[in-house]
Amino acid sequence: MKKRMFVLTTILLLITCCSLSTFAAKAWYPINVDVWDPPFNTERKRVQKSYVPLEKAAKPWKICVSIPHLKDAYWLAVNYGLVDEARRMGVSLDIYEAGGYDRLDVQRKQIEECVTEKPDGLIISAISAEGLNDLVEQYQKASLPVLDLINGMSSTKTAAKTAVDFWDTGNQVGHYLRKLNPGAKGEVQVAWFPGPEGAAWVAQGDSGFNEALAGTHLKIISTLKGDTGKTTQAKLIESMLDGLGGSLAEKLDYIVGTTVSAEAAVEILRGRKLQKQVKVLSYYYGPGVHRGIRRGSIVAAPTDSQAIQARMAVDTIVRILEGKPYFEHAAPQVIVVDRNNLKSWDSSTTLAPKGFRPIFSVGK
Repeated sequence: MKKRMFVLTTILLLITCCSLSTFAAKAWYPINVDVWDPPFNTERKRVQKSYVPLEKAAKPWKICVSIPHLKDAYWLAVNYGLVDEARRMGVSLDIYEAGGYDRLDVQRKQIEECVTEKPDGLIISAISAEGLNDLVEQYQKASLPVLDLINGMSSTKTAAKTAVDFWDTGNQVGHYLRKLNPGAKGEVQVAWFPGPEGAAWVAQGDSGFNEALAGTHLKIISTLKGDTGKTTQAKLIESMLDGLGGSLAEKLDYIVGTTVSAEAAVEILRGRKLQKQVKVLSYYYGPGVHRGIRRGSIVAAPTDSQAIQARMAVDTIVRILEGKPYFEHAAPQVIVVDRNNLKSWDSSTTLAPKGFRPIFSVGK
């Protein structure tokens, strides 16, 4: 019996080691990043710098993290980046997910609950640009540093920001569309699904996309906003298609939107036998979009390297806590991925490893 237990224990240890090695990431640095100069400027004045994180934290700092949800794989990659970097640096994390962009009240309660556990630092990916400002100010006065990760907050009391400006991702996919239609005769019609109302990143992406298409033959015939759950996005797309009427081949050329919008659009267009008439693009990146580009059902998408943003956030909050130099506002550079550069592009910047599942606590 003892021998059998020893064998079983050995097998379990081997499985655990194999699982950990499966998710072990190669060094993600050094990496070229945009650094806002001056910090937090809204004119997107930036300089390019090389980013190298600390080798290890000086002590096992306790960090609280709040993200909007884990309903799509974009945030799974964020979860992975946070967890893997915390382990590399030797700090602890508690990660809370609110369940969706319609649950600001839940995010507020989760943050308040986490703060009662007396963390050393707080990382927030906000559901709303304005909805957490009072909490941020309260914590700033209490000397609890708050880092603004990815989504953006309007508060001036954050200690740092690790966030791509989604104006860039919206603008780049818009310019990609222009290159696809350089000599278009007549209007090229586009349906646009930027994401949930009230989120700062959606307002940024919407502005960048509209600016890219201004004065061209590309016309946005419909803009529909909603939560990034697949059910919500599918309903928006279906209602848009139902509302067009007539010959869709003449009325609609492209669907562009969130990763969830793009994935839902591929299925809906295939079901309606419209996949040859209507092309699909996303304005940020996830594994479903990755598969779609590889298979040819999605044309292209910019990436904001969300796994790297998450890693940078952990390193930055540790630097703040240890009084070491840090970039107040920095983010990876945005690039567009299509079938031409898919194989040469490093997907670990953006996608969680295959088989990774959400982890909510590290270092305890």
